[in-house]
Amino acid sequence: MNQMLKWAGHSNHHVRRLASEGCRPSLPWAMALRDFKRDPSMILPILEQLKDDPSEYVRKSVANNLNDISKDNPDLVLEIAKRWRGIGKDTDWIIKHACRTLLRKGSTKALSHFNFFHPESIIVKDLNCSSLTVPIEGAFQFSFKLESKEENDVNLRIEYGLYFMKANGKQTRKVFKISEFNMKERKDIVITKSHSFKTLTTRKHYPGNHNLTIIVNGVEMAEKAFLLTQ
Repeated sequence: MNQMLKWAGHSNHHVRRLASEGCRPSLPWAMALRDFKRDPSMILPILEQLKDDPSEYVRKSVANNLNDISKDNPDLVLEIAKRWRGIGKDTDWIIKHACRTLLRKGSTKALSHFNFFHPESIIVKDLNCSSLTVPIEGAFQFSFKLESKEENDVNLRIEYGLYFMKANGKQTRKVFKISEFNMKERKDIVITKSHSFKTLTTRKHYPGNHNLTIIVNGVEMAEKAFLLTQ
């Protein structure tokens, strides 16, 4: 870690990135660093040094490292986000990307940090799917309407959740971002989106009952069941 702290000040951006990537607690293609998952304090001086790095390549690694930390120490990452917020456009991007897992999970603390509050005045209507039977390797399209009960200055984070059938016969939810915008001076809006069920190296599909949900500021507000077939 002392050597990585030195690398964080190296002239080569590949070496600076190594300083951040090399101490990520939960690299997807490497062994988890369990001591750092429990206590990431030794990582923080490196990330502090790299948060203003001129290379986007390095800044993205800083965001990914913080996202790893957020999975076990969410309050720590939110405290860092509060401290770094407003330093600059690039640093604001880092903290937003770093909090992506917390936002997808619907963390009220994370959502409120970015001014996304409970959508009391928002209604989701007319959720429709192009088909309620979809083959694996196929795709479907869905649409829905957002309505505001009143004209107000409200920030919206719109996502959809898919409850995928797993090999064990249980469902697990994956959340996908659609858009973020302000509803000010807009009473209603129609959103259309498509989703592919093409097999990926990171996701294998299984036939069975699935569910689509529409999520507004972390709250599931509409649901539609459909069948994925072999």
